[in-house]
Order: sequence, then structure tokens, then C-alpha cells
Amino acid sequence: MRGWSIIRLQSLPSCAMSMQLFALGMNHQSAPLELREKVVFAAERLQAALAELVRAKPVTEAAIISTCNRTEIYGASGDPSQALEWLAGYHSIAPEELRPHVYALPQEAAVRHAFRVASGLDSMVLGEPQILGQMKDAVRAAHSAGTLGTTLNRLFQRTFAVAKDVRSNTRIGANVVSMAAAAVKLSGRIFSSISEQKVLFVGAGEMIELCATHFSAQHPRAMAFANRTLERGESLAQRFNARAMLLRELPEVLADYDIVVSCTASSLPIIGKGMMERAIRVRRHRPVFMVDLAVPRDIEPEVGAMDDVFLYCIDDLVELVREGMDERQSAVVQAEAIIETQVDSFLHWMRGRERVPLIRQLRDSGEEARRAELDRALKALARGDDPRVVLDAMSHGLTNKLLHAPTQALNHVDSGDDDLSRTITRLYKLQGSGAQGSEE
Repeated sequence: MRGWSIIRLQSLPSCAMSMQLFALGMNHQSAPLELREKVVFAAERLQAALAELVRAKPVTEAAIISTCNRTEIYGASGDPSQALEWLAGYHSIAPEELRPHVYALPQEAAVRHAFRVASGLDSMVLGEPQILGQMKDAVRAAHSAGTLGTTLNRLFQRTFAVAKDVRSNTRIGANVVSMAAAAVKLSGRIFSSISEQKVLFVGAGEMIELCATHFSAQHPRAMAFANRTLERGESLAQRFNARAMLLRELPEVLADYDIVVSCTASSLPIIGKGMMERAIRVRRHRPVFMVDLAVPRDIEPEVGAMDDVFLYCIDDLVELVREGMDERQSAVVQAEAIIETQVDSFLHWMRGRERVPLIRQLRDSGEEARRAELDRALKALARGDDPRVVLDAMSHGLTNKLLHAPTQALNHVDSGDDDLSRTITRLYKLQGSGAQGSEE
């Protein structure tokens, strides 16, 4: 995929280097699941983490995107190497463990990366729309935490506009292929007909809802939702004509289900090997198809080694979901062209911001000269001097002051160095170069 070779070859700066804008993180292409799940930020702790990041001063602005497939820090006016140190420290991991799997993208590459991520070009499933909603959630969290300044706010607003443009004007989202659809397809390799199976969903979030939608279309024999609280589970159960239960009921009911799909925000496994061994005994070794879409994982990896259990995690689904990508590839070139145009536009805005202090200084200097000449003219008028003479003197004085600096620079320019001459010719819209120097 275009852009990833550039990103993977970016090395994390070994010395402190402040950047106006950067992105630092890891995703499904740069790091294994075992490492990605160690750096996940829980949604309820994200605002506090952002505030801590800014207080630690690796950045002055920050946003964190943390999903099952990626954890990324977007920072403004900061040092990516210090941001890595903070990320490692926050999760109690040695920086050396993260460093080989982390990409650090400076300004232009960071902008391009944000646009590509929001447009679905950097996702495990090409063109999937879920990441856009996750990015919007990350921006809302940063806004609530007070860490979203002018630069990042402008970046993400432009990012969302680019993603909308890409999805409206290309077929990047056509022939939708998702983790949920892949789970259904994979279950068909275990069971000849889902309509004869009972499906249990562990969790009640967006991914579970999407999976339930796909499985429901296959008309399974029964469906159920197990969640930490009943309210959300009951809402989904009513929608899909299913049963709702609490997570603590899992040990008693697990054996009843042929297909188990889990995706919660739990920091610890919910289904362990012991629980699954008891369920298999009750089932008399009838096979169970299990999909763990959570990061960190909901199902202990050891469950996958059991007889009669077919356990798949996110990384196991990669090859399957790629099978449906061919028809989207033709849209990638068009999407990349849209993104490149927008990258140039955003960088132009950033360069403009970099020049704001210089423009302010220039205007302040001109204003100071104007006031000085105006004060001199007012004093002359108060003495009774001829107004025409006073105005003529004021205009000459103002002209001399405003042109003094460029005239002096031209008088001292080295022979053969025409850059300054060309610049002043362009700035003042002159017809051409006359004498190399002149006197005021």
C-alpha cells in the first residue's frame, strides 16, 4: 500500500528534536497483537492520559487514537522521542521493547498518514469506515481534555473533510468487507449451516453490534448477548430477538452455544481455559467456533490449543479479509491523488502559520514608522507650517523609512548574488533590475 514503505523506514529521532507536528505510534503492520494490546488506552482513562501527556511536556497539543489495530499519538510543538518515553512509561513497558515497532512521522508524513488512516487506506480492511468514527471519538476526548489546540484541531477537521471527499468520490468503500463479515465467512468453514447453530456475543459495543447484524442475516437458531451491565445487552437483545444476560452467567451457559464472538473493553481475559474445558465436557466434544476481536484479548490464547475449539483472533482474520480487497484496489490511486492535493493544501496553511510572527513584526515596524511621521507632521501643523509642505515632508519621510532596509540590503549585496534582487523585484512588482545599488 502506498505510503507504508515510507512510514516504516522513518526512524525515531535519537536526539531531542522539537517538531511543529508529528505522529508516533504502532499498528497492525508494525507490531504484533501481543505488543499492541499492551499499549491500549481504556476509553474511560483517555482524557486523564492526554492531560498527563501534556503536563509531562513532550507536546503542547495532543490527541491519542487507540483501537484494536493501532495506538497513535498526534502531537504539536513537541519531541517524538520524549513522547515515546512517555508512552512506554505510562504502560510500564521498556522503551526498547516498543522502539523497533514504532513509527515516528514528521510534519508532512504525519498529515498524509492522518488523511490515509481516516480514509481507510491504512486499515487492516481497506476502506473500512469504522476508523473514521474512532478518530472522531479521539478528537472529542482531546477537546474535552483541553489538549486540542489550533494546529491539531485544524488537522483533524481537514482530515474528516478529506475522508468524506474520498468516500464520496471513489469506490473505496464498495463491496464492504469487515471483521464481522469475515467472522461469518470463517464460521462457514466449521459449520455447514449457521441456521442450525446458537450464537453468543460477549460484549455490547459497536463491533459486537456489527457482528450481530451479520450473523443475524444468516438466521441462526438462537442468539444471546452477555454484557457487564444488562441495559445495553437488553437493547441489542430486543433488536435481534435474542436473550440478554450478565457476564457472570457465562460459566453456566457457555456450553449451550456453538459460536462465540467476544469483544469487550476488559483488561483481563473473560473466558479462560478452565471455563472452556468444562464447557467442552458438557458439550460432549461438539466443536465450538470462537472469535476474539478484543484488544487486550477476552479469551485466553491457550483455549485455541484445545481439541474441538476453533479460536481466531484479529490477526488470524487478516488473510481472509484481504480476499475481498481486490475490487477496492482500483479506487486507491484515485484516493491517493485526492489525499496528496489536500496534504499540499494543509502544509500551505501550516507554512502560513509559521510566517505569522514575521508578518506581525513587519506590520508593527511599518506602524511604528507611520506613527513617528504622523507625530512629526502634527507638531509642524501646530506650529503653523504650510500643510502642503508638511504633507510632502511626511510622505517623503515615510517612504524613506519603509524603503531604508531593502535599499541598504541591495547596496551591500555581493556581486553575482541575484537572489535578493529577484526577491525585491517580485515583492515590489518592479519591471527589471536597474543599477545594483542606489542612494536614498
